[in-house]
Amino acid sequence: MKRLEKNRMGRAALFFSLMGILLPAPLANAQEESFTTPKTTHVQKLEKGLTYTDSVYGKASGPSGYMVDAAFTEGRAEAERISSELKSKGYKTTVKTLADRAQDDPKRGTPLGYLVRTGPFQKDAEAKSEQKKLVSDGYNKSKVVYIPEDGEESTGPWAVRLLEIDRKWNGSLKPVLGQGIVPGKEKLSDMAKSTGAVAGVNGGYFVMGPQDGTEGDLAGVSVINGDLISEAVKGRTSLVLNRNSKASISSVKTKLIVKDSHGDKVNLDGLNRDPGLVRGCGGIDDTETVLPRHDFTCTDPDELIQYTSVFGNRAPEGSGTDVVLGRDGKVLEIRSSRGASIPLGGSVIAGTGDSADWLKEHAVPGRKLTVKKTVTADNKALPSSAKYGVVNGGPRLLKHGETYINSTKEGFHQPVDPEFYYRFGERRNPRTIAGIKPNGNLLLVTVDGKKPGYSIGMTFEEEARLMKALGAAEAVNLDGGGSTTMNVNGELVNDPSDAAGERPIGDGLLLLPSKK
Repeated sequence: MKRLEKNRMGRAALFFSLMGILLPAPLANAQEESFTTPKTTHVQKLEKGLTYTDSVYGKASGPSGYMVDAAFTEGRAEAERISSELKSKGYKTTVKTLADRAQDDPKRGTPLGYLVRTGPFQKDAEAKSEQKKLVSDGYNKSKVVYIPEDGEESTGPWAVRLLEIDRKWNGSLKPVLGQGIVPGKEKLSDMAKSTGAVAGVNGGYFVMGPQDGTEGDLAGVSVINGDLISEAVKGRTSLVLNRNSKASISSVKTKLIVKDSHGDKVNLDGLNRDPGLVRGCGGIDDTETVLPRHDFTCTDPDELIQYTSVFGNRAPEGSGTDVVLGRDGKVLEIRSSRGASIPLGGSVIAGTGDSADWLKEHAVPGRKLTVKKTVTADNKALPSSAKYGVVNGGPRLLKHGETYINSTKEGFHQPVDPEFYYRFGERRNPRTIAGIKPNGNLLLVTVDGKKPGYSIGMTFEEEARLMKALGAAEAVNLDGGGSTTMNVNGELVNDPSDAAGERPIGDGLLLLPSKK
């Protein structure tokens, strides 16, 4: 066995303990003890079977201050070259080895990469001044980083909010779209107010800006009231629930087929989004990759996209072909450009590239085009029932009570961009998490981050440790960062990390009060 670096000993302890090998890891042990013994906690019963807990875990440990990342490299020689170059310009540099890889990375055991850094700096302003200087010297990807968020073992602090929903709770769990339509974003607080929700958290990943597709479109699967709103990203782990307060954490896939009146079939690429832009990738024929790739937008010039009334009144404009379908699936109109009105109860199927040619050939006025949509969770088809909902997420954190973080499979570790996993999974960020206890109780958790001295956020591994300490057997990461929000009794109870405060999001998961 290769000798582990001292500053990685604590992190490796959990992995080796699962194999029955004990390693001295005082920091990891202290961290796990922090998760089981909060410094402060407040428990509030919201309804019978529904509780809210506000806790602070741990305390600050290790070095503080700031560093500036000047460059990331996959090889040490290149890192040393950049470091020497910076030193010749008067910078004080170090090279940091990123020893950890994703749990399911085939190259686990070799360094992920190397960071060339300057610092440390005691004040954020000093680090920002250094970063601007580096940019002016040509290091355009320079970043200011807060040292306690760096992924080294820490004992906190963490501000954690928890909603625990007993499976016998009489209320209902419901995913809700921002502004009620796909091309809309809305603050969780406004969603909670308009629906009268007793509590809620932010939901799945979504498109932030128009350069990546339809703003507000869920970047992964979405099922609301039994209707499939957005296609899945190739089996990525998601939260499946119904209004009887039952939930599961499953690998979710979707299959979409269009069939003409003669039985000829073709794949439908997606639902309720701009054609050609696939956020998160994992599509049928994406140009860059057919594998999931988080926070990346793949392209596809030949797509069929269906728009229903949940998209709004009109499909997006552009070149291609639109076919307007009535409630019964019969072709009402064929247009030589995109941007048709969406009939109530009907839909529009838009085609681009070669897919537009298929529509022109197979769509006949007065005849049907049939769309078949199949949603599977762990390879079992979900029934078309209004009780069902699905919120996208990933990666999985726990499976059968053990740490199981499939970052590579789900596109959170990307071999073509290894730095992404370091920034997204190994550094500490604000997190929203869903978990399920062995007795079926659902846990919805937020962990604040980017708040020096108050809450430092969590790595993927720390999320798994926390959820195990809270009693979960299954857990999945939901959208986090500036999206992480929790609302209780109409009040925002956590401290979002965006400088502007609460962020408008694509969807929320709301807990509607029990019927009296």
